[in-house]
Amino acid sequence: MKSLLATLALSTALTLPGLASARPVTLTTTLSNYGGDGAYLALYVTDASGAYAGSLWMAGGKSKYYEHLSDWYRATGGDPAQINGITGASVGAGRTLEITLDLADALFDAGYTLHIDAAVEDMRDSPNEVAIPLTTDGVGKPVAGRRYVASFAYDM
Repeated sequence: MKSLLATLALSTALTLPGLASARPVTLTTTLSNYGGDGAYLALYVTDASGAYAGSLWMAGGKSKYYEHLSDWYRATGGDPAQINGITGASVGAGRTLEITLDLADALFDAGYTLHIDAAVEDMRDSPNEVAIPLTTDGVGKPVAGRRYVASFAYDM
């Protein structure tokens, strides 16, 4: 039930921000110059127990590559309904993806973690490239990814 409530809080904040206590949050992901094609990125949230709570953004439009975003894919079963309306182009090496979303206040300082899975054609996949707790103390503090993400930060 708690996971369902978290999912509803997340989806409500994204689709109907007027109905939930939410705030605009800007997610900034800068890729390193890894020397390959554009990266597919899945940005999603898990709760304190590690259970999938919802997807925030999918960078990359060809669903045949989603299985390479293995942690996200496993959590969602690759269900495209999880990302309907929240997709964009893949992100090139050295480029920055900046998106602003309304996120439920209940996601902050409550044990939720924002994850980024990354995949690049003909290069190694990088599940859990970034995992950062959603806290008010973490606002504006960049973190480095494991392979393709040079830095990731969120601001309110």
